Amino acid sequence: MTDPLRPSRRSTSAALIVLIYLGFVSLGLPDGTLGVAWPPLQQQLHVPLEMAGLLITLATLLSALSGYLSPGILARFGTGPVVAASGAMTGAAILLYAFAPGPAWLFAATIPLGLGAGAVDVGLNSFVARHYSGRHMNWLHACWGVGATVGPLVMTHSLGLPGSWRTGYQLIGVAQLSLAVCFMLSLRQWSRVPEVAPVDPHAEPASLRQVDPDSPVGRRAVGYSVLVFVLYVAVESTAGLWANSILVVSRNVSPETAGLFVSAYYGSITVGRILGGGVVDRWGNRRLVMGGATVAVASAIFFALTPSTVGAGIALVTLGLAFAPIYPGMMHETPRRFGAASATRIMSKQSSAAYFGAALMPALGGALARFSTLEAIAWLLVVGVIAMAVIIRQLDQLTPTSARTALG
Repeated sequence: MTDPLRPSRRSTSAALIVLIYLGFVSLGLPDGTLGVAWPPLQQQLHVPLEMAGLLITLATLLSALSGYLSPGILARFGTGPVVAASGAMTGAAILLYAFAPGPAWLFAATIPLGLGAGAVDVGLNSFVARHYSGRHMNWLHACWGVGATVGPLVMTHSLGLPGSWRTGYQLIGVAQLSLAVCFMLSLRQWSRVPEVAPVDPHAEPASLRQVDPDSPVGRRAVGYSVLVFVLYVAVESTAGLWANSILVVSRNVSPETAGLFVSAYYGSITVGRILGGGVVDRWGNRRLVMGGATVAVASAIFFALTPSTVGAGIALVTLGLAFAPIYPGMMHETPRRFGAASATRIMSKQSSAAYFGAALMPALGGALARFSTLEAIAWLLVVGVIAMAVIIRQLDQLTPTSARTALG
């Protein structure tokens, strides 16, 4: 019998995923803008140069805390209301940056910015993992890359306008608040999108077994999955932060060329996620993630060893392409490993762990370079990528599935 609601559900699902994509674009918009805005901001407000690091660390830790607390909030209020409220918080926070008269206002604005970002991250990741295919999860994270690229461009353009950095934050803040209004207008639509089956209904019963996250094996598997996110974001952010310094200071590459290589690294992550979305439903999350981890190991080793400038650029691009499917693939696989009922709780731990990885390993790289050389950071990257690949392999062995299981 034909379901008369199916066409409307499909249209609702399609419309909502577009809004969710825009939500992740907005999540990426503030990332990188502080670095562009900081020189004129620091001069105008007469704040210490090192305060930028404190603001980023505070935002990162608050995002981790918000992500950790999100399951209870999402269970009580629902994804739509939480995302709408969080979007309003981040938009208001960015406008506080725009009108900040002094350093205390910057710290005050960072609190809702960090808390709102963590809730949006967990809420949208969890919703897409349970209601959409792996294709959409990859494209969702590609949208973050679009936002992370557009935000600094908007700020760069604004520095030439009369309001300078304040104008940039005003534009981004208004965009965030406008999107929050769209989320509020869509609240009725969230409950109308059906959940996708976590596994292929035609697969053998033995292959459909999911791991109980509260069992001894399940707790170990959850621990492995959380550690993967720590390591992944740690190596991704470490490569992005320190590759330019390694190339310019240690290998005498021109700043223009090194900057181009780092931009290409981030661009390849975004492009890789767009391309990955086209094949993940055929290849499966696990195959794509493990393949990416394997190529990442080879690329990191090549970057550490190559004396060639062109070779270093190729290594960074292939590293970005290899990294691309890992975060979205691991997120989307969570309900398939542990069941939909436990997915949000586990994904909140993964998201929080990712923020801690972003805060810790780049700082460790800086300390290592201080007591050794910048090239030591390249080998720290190699160790981190190898550890990540090994743990992904261990996790797949703890949560087995047949080749016929639908992982996308």
